[in-house]
Amino acid sequence: MNLREISRLLYQIKLTNQEINTLFEKETGFSLTRYEMLMFLKDKGTCSQNQIQTELKIDSAAITRHLKILEQKGYVIRERNAENNREVFVQLSDKAIQDLEACGKKHDQGKSSLSLSLSDEEAEQLSILLNKLYLQS
Repeated sequence: MNLREISRLLYQIKLTNQEINTLFEKETGFSLTRYEMLMFLKDKGTCSQNQIQTELKIDSAAITRHLKILEQKGYVIRERNAENNREVFVQLSDKAIQDLEACGKKHDQGKSSLSLSLSDEEAEQLSILLNKLYLQS
């Protein structure tokens, strides 16, 4: 592939990413990043802010901004570690658990326009290709 072909492909990925993120947030009420943060907490339980940052590969300033917004909306509870004041623990609130469940039910019942026009096999292939690109960088 020449540089121009690579540029076009990457730009196409960028535009697709923007459209999908906008649609996801419109349908769910959550940005994709914040949704992934909430789902990580749902899966793992109470975690340190650093664990979330490492898992989602987000810089420390961004993770702090996202968590502040989620806390203001009542979705997470942040508490400083009493033994190490620099460490912050994060957990889901009951409101977050209820809203995530409602969001999932809405999608599962087909009441959401958020669907990828990909078969399960195509989605798996796309995931493999994206991982290949990600690991290459």
